Order: sequence, then structure tokens, then C-alpha cells
Amino acid sequence: MSLLRLSVLLCAVLLPLCLPARAAEDRAAEDLSKLSYDARLTGYAYAFGVKFFPIVSQGQSLEMAYIHLPGEAGKPVVTLLHGKNFNADYWASTARHLQKQGYGVLMPDQIGFGKSSKPMQYQYSFPALANHTRALMTSLGIEKAIVVGHSMGGMLASRFALMFPQAVQQLVLVNPIGLENYLKYAEYKDTDFFYKAEQAQTAAGIAKYQRESYYAGEWNDRYAALTHFLVGQLQGPDKAQVAWVNALTYDMIFTQPVVTEFGDLSVPVSLIIGTRDRTGPGRGWMRAGVDYEPGRYDRLGKTAAALIPGAVLYELPDLGHMPQIENFDVFTGVLDKALAGRR
Repeated sequence: MSLLRLSVLLCAVLLPLCLPARAAEDRAAEDLSKLSYDARLTGYAYAFGVKFFPIVSQGQSLEMAYIHLPGEAGKPVVTLLHGKNFNADYWASTARHLQKQGYGVLMPDQIGFGKSSKPMQYQYSFPALANHTRALMTSLGIEKAIVVGHSMGGMLASRFALMFPQAVQQLVLVNPIGLENYLKYAEYKDTDFFYKAEQAQTAAGIAKYQRESYYAGEWNDRYAALTHFLVGQLQGPDKAQVAWVNALTYDMIFTQPVVTEFGDLSVPVSLIIGTRDRTGPGRGWMRAGVDYEPGRYDRLGKTAAALIPGAVLYELPDLGHMPQIENFDVFTGVLDKALAGRR
């Protein structure tokens, strides 16, 4: 058989084996290009039914989306606070796990996030969001809760505990940002800076950031699915509104530190830290002459635990910013231990 004939036969055999993978990639890209969601994520399904709590704030009538799962009589309610690049729905698996153990679960979308109102003329602040969360709890008859905050939700949970210690049975911080005071190391950037960055976002850029920052270069369908609502809003009819609100909420991360008040926390605190995490807001615009590496969670957990009276630190050496997503069994094992140990 000639080499030419052999080459043709090999191509005929091997080409179909390559096509499905390539076709799958093309279909995935095509599917992403079709995603479109408005500012309130209409048409984006959450795992549980969503209700809305009316709020009047700063002269505006707003709606706070939330999910409330009932628990057993006598068991605490766990309030789960989401991070900046997420919404309440990414807590769904954790919520099911907690409810199976008898806990009630409350998962709000903060104003400016998820299915909640996104006012463009609004002073976003952690105290304001904490106040809204407290009002929601009160409306549901929840006098006291275990408050769990992840990422930016950790900053909010800390502020909540500082403002309303009587309403916090215990505080659990899961890879929170805000374990360092970012403006000590980074330059201040105006909201216009973040607005331009948000307008320049792409689906590929969102995936790249989360893959590198959250998962140490790993990627799969579960991780990708958590970006779909972001991509849909990026391609949706309210993309300018969403970009501006996202820019406004960056400001409070840099200008409203909580780490400076960790010594004032008066509730039981547990820190669950994936030590591979390197999330460091402001890393791209450090101040001249500053020799500091932000986002070293292998160090930050220990530092924070030393600042917080009586804090208990649980380190997860092989996990990063998203322990509840990366390894659910490891995360829930530690969460269960933290909840049982601090009651």
C-alpha cells in the first residue's frame, strides 16, 4: 500500500474521533453566546423558590431576593452570605446539606446582586447591606442566626456581627476577602476605573480569571456553570446598568475594611480557609515602593485568627477560594465540625 493511500485511510479513521470533542467545544461556545439575562436575572433559575422582601432605602423602593428553607423546631437558622461574583444560588448544595441536619437556611441576594434590585444611584456599603439583612431576618421572625460568609460575603458577615452581635449565634468565615486592608498596599481607584474594566469583560475573560484565581488552573462544567449568569448579564439588555453597579460595589471592598475591627468581634468565630487561595484585590495596581504580596491565605488565616478573640482556624491545604465548590465533602466535614464545636 502506498504512503499516500495509507495517509488517506488514517485520516478517514482518525478524523471522526477528533470531531466530537471539537464539536462539543464549538457547541459550548455557541451556547454561551446565546446566554442573555437582564439585571434581575429574569429567566435564570435558582435551585429553590425565590421570594422578595420590600426595602425602602436612600429614597428608593427596592426588592431583596431571598430563599428561606424551614428547619426543625429548636435548631438554629444558618444565614449564608454570597461573594461578589456570585449570588445566593451557589449555596444550594450547602443549604441542602444543612437542612438535612435540621437547620433552617436563609440565603439572601444582597441589593445590587443576583435577583435583587440594582439601583444605579446608590451608596453601597457593608453597613447598609447588613442593615437590610437584619431587617429581612426580623421580618421572618429570625432573632438570632449562625452567619456564614464567603469571599465578599465574609466582609459583610463580619460587619453584620460587629453591628448586630445580639443577632449572631456564631460567625463562620469561608475564605473571606478583607483579611487585609487593601488600601495600605494598593492605589485607590475611582469607580470609573472599575466601570471601564467591567465594560471590557468577556466570557473568556471571566472564565480565565476564575480558573486561575479560584481553581489553580483547573476547570470543569461545575465551575463553568457558576459563570453563566455573569456571562448572560454581560450579553443582556441591561449590561451597562450591571457594569456600573458592579463597579460601585468594588468601592466598598477597598474603602470599608473590617480587618481593623476584628479585635472588637464579640461572637464565636470560625475561619475556614483554603490555603491555596491567592485572591488579592488591588494586586494589579500596588502602590509604588510597597513590597507586599496580597492574598496569601496560607498566612492570612493565621493572622486573622490571632486578631479575633477566641477564633478557631480550620485550614484546608489543598483547596483555594471556593472550598464549598472544589471539594464539597471536605468542606461540609469541616463546616459540620465548626458548627458543632461553637454551639
